Amino acid sequence: MDGVRWLDDEEQETWRAYLWASQLLRESLDRQMHRDSGLPHTYYLILAMLSEASEWSLTMSELAQVVRASPSRLSHAVTKLEAEGWVRRQKHPRDARTTIATLTQEGFDVLVAAAPGHVEAVRQGLFDQLSPDQVRQLREISQAMLAHLDPPARYHRRREVGQDAAPPAGPAAPPTGGTGGTGGTGGAA
Repeated sequence: MDGVRWLDDEEQETWRAYLWASQLLRESLDRQMHRDSGLPHTYYLILAMLSEASEWSLTMSELAQVVRASPSRLSHAVTKLEAEGWVRRQKHPRDARTTIATLTQEGFDVLVAAAPGHVEAVRQGLFDQLSPDQVRQLREISQAMLAHLDPPARYHRRREVGQDAAPPAGPAAPPTGGTGGTGGTGGAA
């Protein structure tokens, strides 16, 4: 196979270490979330992204893009969150073809309760093993990958307006300045 840019030994070792580490971290975060909060990590991410949005609301298309889910997979997840009373859906007032998902106060409260355990799991699974220099390197490497793989990503739009680059580990404050918020904890999803 002429022209194939095969991985050399160092690249192969790096690729496999990255692949397995990222998979094991995702599995670990999902187990922690199930164990401590009874919800999948994906549902936590949906709640967290809604907590960051203006008025705790996003269109289903925006939400699918932000959480990197197919529309059908997201719809299934939001149906379950809606049944719990944590999210509600309604038609857009100016476009009946568009559905808006909104985080409820009950959903926000679930997010606030789940955030401390999640942040600790992120610290234990990732940051506790890294030096400050390695954290900086990992951020730079991840940013370079994102710039290539997903140039119009939400990640970059948030950087342009001066917000934290990564999805939050915890919830943002309520949109009306209500009680119960953490004021946003920053971190990783």
